[in-house]
Amino acid sequence: MDGTLTDGRLYYDKDGNESKAYFVQDGLGLKLLQQHGIHPVLITARNSQSALRRGADLGIDTQIAVGDKLASVQALCAQHGIGLKQVAFMGDDLPDLAPLGAVGLAVAPANAHPWIAERVHWQTRTDGGRGAARELCDVLLAAQGHVDAVLARFGA
Repeated sequence: MDGTLTDGRLYYDKDGNESKAYFVQDGLGLKLLQQHGIHPVLITARNSQSALRRGADLGIDTQIAVGDKLASVQALCAQHGIGLKQVAFMGDDLPDLAPLGAVGLAVAPANAHPWIAERVHWQTRTDGGRGAARELCDVLLAAQGHVDAVLARFGA
């Protein structure tokens, strides 16, 4: 989540409480995936209440304080009866390297660390926290033929 759904910056108030900013277009994209049978999951290595709140707001399964993201993705695959090659995974830094190397579609936001950017299948034009997740959502929706249905829902 940090660096993909957020810009990667952390904000602390005077009491030490953490907050983050999320981009609403990313949230809509994730909701559209759900509405078309695609199951997004939010995974973060941080123990982030903000991540739990964002996931709850969107109705998306959220895993926090994940030490081994690949093991988490593998468990999710087993739970949903799919293979790793059926998974799209977006990551921006070294904790994401293992799952990015294992999935069918490895994606990094435009502002990903260079070591990650050079190892993915595709890099978005937009930065994390500024529409990168939405860009991926739109690609997935288009690949599965849902664009006309999405546009019709919004009056096109």
